[in-house]
Amino acid sequence: MLSPYANPPATLSAMSARHDLTFASDNTAGICPEALAALNAANASCVPSYGEDATTARAHQLFRELFATDCETFFVFNGTAANALALSALCARHQSVLCHEIAHIDTDECGAPEFFTGGSKLLPLPGASGQLTPATVAAALTRGHGVHFPKPGALSLTQSTEHGTLYSPAAIRALADLAHAHGLAVHMDGARFANACAASAAHGHSPADLTWRAGVDVLCFGGTKNGLLTTEAVVFFNKTLARDFAYRVKQAGQLASKQRFASAQWCAILESGAWLRHATHANAQARKLAAALRVLPGVTLLHEPTVNAVFAQLTPAAAAALFARGWHFHPFIGEHGYRLMCSWATTDDVINDFVTDLKSALNGTL
Repeated sequence: MLSPYANPPATLSAMSARHDLTFASDNTAGICPEALAALNAANASCVPSYGEDATTARAHQLFRELFATDCETFFVFNGTAANALALSALCARHQSVLCHEIAHIDTDECGAPEFFTGGSKLLPLPGASGQLTPATVAAALTRGHGVHFPKPGALSLTQSTEHGTLYSPAAIRALADLAHAHGLAVHMDGARFANACAASAAHGHSPADLTWRAGVDVLCFGGTKNGLLTTEAVVFFNKTLARDFAYRVKQAGQLASKQRFASAQWCAILESGAWLRHATHANAQARKLAAALRVLPGVTLLHEPTVNAVFAQLTPAAAAALFARGWHFHPFIGEHGYRLMCSWATTDDVINDFVTDLKSALNGTL
């Protein structure tokens, strides 16, 4: 797999002045209106600092209600910190973390999990469509030779996966049962957990079904990709593992003194349902984009979209023409497979403009 951040030079040299010519990432979208309004409201008065405010208490209660269990939630500034600190609570430094070979914790976090765990080794494993299977995990558990190889300490799953696919509750349960039987804790990287919930709701699966009821011990619930500003939630369902986690957050420089600004955003989207509504919109826009691409000669969909990612194979000439036009997206699968991400802010007009330009690129008139 190519690095998702490797852009052809033309992308950087010929970017359009229009800021909406992008399917590069759901990170590129702005702050959603509910979160922005909450930030303004939180700015209206002085309140206790470091999370001792009523808004933070309310946010914690909303997470308990969302997951229908007595979970413990912590807020950090970004997904890298969320994953790395969560894994540091699950693994000792002589242990290992089993993950998929394209998992974000291995490919895109600059060694942060290893750093914050104090040296836990990541063991990347293969699997179709970005997913692990019990057979693959079981085989990895027998690797090594006693104390000469890191002892497995955690299993990390990504939901939705880097290929935009979903683990079903049954699949998570099978993996979690295997992990727990061998003494491993289960971590879920949920940078796009909201999108996974939106897609799974059609099958009657709740956030609880996708997490603690299926055996997940800790979830890193993404806020940034769902329209929030610098806030991610680390949700412990196994509260024993959260012991002293507040100290880990503080030591890592992730404790916000003005915690209410993070908490208020979560309150706004959880109370209003915007967290699921925005994810549902992003998923629907991806399906709309895929439907338009599917009928174009010279374009091949590499996966049917399940969440808010579209993976398509484009001809080199068409991709180059789109980059020169100012469109921004990343190579991701193979030599000519590209990822196109939709967000809470992706409009029909942007999709139509992209498809129009792609048609012109394919016939050589762009």
